[in-house]
Amino acid sequence: MAGPAVLWEWIDERVNVRELLTPLMEKTVPRHRFSHWYLLGGVTLFLFGVQVCTGLLLLLYYRPSTTEAYESLRYITNRVEFGWLVRSLHSWSANLMIFMAFAHMFSVAFLRAYRKPRELTWISGMVLLFLCLGFGFSGYLLPWNTLSFFATKVGTEVAGRVPIVGHPTMVFLRGGEDIGSATLARFFSLHVVILPALTVGMVLLHLLLVQKFGMSVPPSVEKHRSRFGNEVRFFPNYFLRDVMAWSVAFAALLILATLYPAELGKKADPFASAPAGIKPEWYFLAQFQTLRLLPATILHLDGEVIGILGFGLAGAAWLGLPLLEARLGKNGGRWTRVAMLAGLVYLASMTLYAYLTT
Repeated sequence: MAGPAVLWEWIDERVNVRELLTPLMEKTVPRHRFSHWYLLGGVTLFLFGVQVCTGLLLLLYYRPSTTEAYESLRYITNRVEFGWLVRSLHSWSANLMIFMAFAHMFSVAFLRAYRKPRELTWISGMVLLFLCLGFGFSGYLLPWNTLSFFATKVGTEVAGRVPIVGHPTMVFLRGGEDIGSATLARFFSLHVVILPALTVGMVLLHLLLVQKFGMSVPPSVEKHRSRFGNEVRFFPNYFLRDVMAWSVAFAALLILATLYPAELGKKADPFASAPAGIKPEWYFLAQFQTLRLLPATILHLDGEVIGILGFGLAGAAWLGLPLLEARLGKNGGRWTRVAMLAGLVYLASMTLYAYLTT
């Protein structure tokens, strides 16, 4: 025991670790009937860590080319020791991370934790959600199988329908007019370099803002809350709850990855016709189904373009939710709650409808 203690003292004498950890040791978390919702952010961050670790292991064998991508994943799945498990963990943790990010977003919205002075915390969290969706979209093509190829083709075509900037955006994403080796290379770079760098930076900013402004207390609790006895120390009390939540999440992840391993599918053939019932991942299904249901023209305008612009405006409004509520005055909270509930019902119902009809 003397060895580690001496090493710790040697490091602490030079970098003053105790001073660096002081904010963490002094941090407190509000305790009330909604406190368990705070765990969602930590679970999302934990799943991002799983993504990083499993992604690094997959990088040891994956080859980002149209001739070798599929074969390298088949080698990982069939030949590498526990390769199938690592790939399944990566796939399932991606889906669970996006699900938890959505759950965290709606919990923050319904608890109105974006109120002053936490507007920037909300905006940084929303940017992280968009980055998570970017991870899902860019990583979907990397197996280079039939489903990922045609889903990416449809997704980039939708981006190409945006007026003025749509076609240049589609060409930029694809690396040309068609999906090929340049597309795979660009999506690989986005997935393993650009998006991780942006996400790490944004996570640090988000955590810094959370540290600075603390955890928000819902208005209904704040009215009847006395400070005495209503806060718990983050370390070790609340941190142990976080660890328990991470353990449950990892256990669920292992069960899903073992019972439902990620499928490899068939290798993509750019010259083949698209298979029937092609659809994106679940987190894009609501938008996909909406575009399918829109008429060809609305008021003599392209219905799909109107739908895409509508999604863009809705995303911008959601990003600026704290500012919109402030502009609406004292009734702003009521209107934003109605909008949140409508958004949740819309996403859930359209996703379910898409699953039942495709």
